[in-house]
Amino acid sequence: MPGMIATTVDIRGSWSAAVGVADTTTGRPRSTHERFRIGSVTKPFIATVVLQLQAEGRLDLDDTVERWLPGLVSGNGNDGSAVTVRQLLNHTSGVFDYGDDPGMGAVLFTPAFLSRRYDTYSLEQLVRIALAHPPVFAPGTSYRYSNTNYLLAGMIIERVTGRPYGEEVERRIIRPLGLTGTSVPGTTTALPRPHARGYSTLFGGSPTPLDVTELNPSMAGSAGGIVSTTADLTRFLSALMRGRLLPQAELDEMTAPGPHGSGGLGLGSGTLSCGVTVWGHDGGIHGSSTLALTTRDGRHVLAVNTNADWFRDKLPLAEAEFCGRPGPQGSQDPQGSQDPQGSQGRPS
Repeated sequence: MPGMIATTVDIRGSWSAAVGVADTTTGRPRSTHERFRIGSVTKPFIATVVLQLQAEGRLDLDDTVERWLPGLVSGNGNDGSAVTVRQLLNHTSGVFDYGDDPGMGAVLFTPAFLSRRYDTYSLEQLVRIALAHPPVFAPGTSYRYSNTNYLLAGMIIERVTGRPYGEEVERRIIRPLGLTGTSVPGTTTALPRPHARGYSTLFGGSPTPLDVTELNPSMAGSAGGIVSTTADLTRFLSALMRGRLLPQAELDEMTAPGPHGSGGLGLGSGTLSCGVTVWGHDGGIHGSSTLALTTRDGRHVLAVNTNADWFRDKLPLAEAEFCGRPGPQGSQDPQGSQDPQGSQGRPS
């Protein structure tokens, strides 16, 4: 790894640390104040906004996708009238993951990425790439992680509110919690300062690490485009679990186990070797790998980032923080089945 930063918060206070380098050319050290791309740790933010809209009576988790995005999810066996908002959030929709499309994979996971990393994509464009494929199973009958689910969730937020999903995340979460290092960059290719350089092996597509610091995050959109800091992520998860963002009924729905081992809504959970259950999400995007976890009461929180996207085995970090020791081989992944793409080496 080039470098790593972490922040933890518990009943004794907060602690942050940085090791390694932010720039392998200059040797500049990493800093705990750095901004970074959080990949799929974006998903708990999006799920929170959707649940807030339900609490306000503006949508229902059991609404169909067809109700809010009429005619979009159709063709090739796809049927938006059979998919619910809830199924998007817990990945039981069966909708194909656009990143698994061979053409998109050639853009994202091969050296061609270097010449295509500034391309702009709309949410609808990425969704239509996914819908060129049949569903991987009938809605509600199984579980499979799909980034397309959260692109559709972002589009539903926009349809319900009349505003871009990023504005809703800022208005409902970032500003109320004072997350000064967090932003929804849209199509902005540069990271806000301070930041580390980001290094990528293109998820197995390159034999050597490449500098991919600048890229257009619209390739991830509402499934993985947010920028944050370790301090902000710990504040967000703690506030979420303490009920500052959702009424109790919606928070209970968010953390209730889903069918087919799907975990919660926008969150995964798992029990560590010492018996502690943690909630959170893993995130991977070109040049960045992130883990954010919390106990259910929000009193013990961890956020970790590496400025490299090939760091996959984060479980020992969770074991060390929440159990005080590395876990035995075979401990249950705290991410559970919520993010199996992480183990497959693709962005999450």
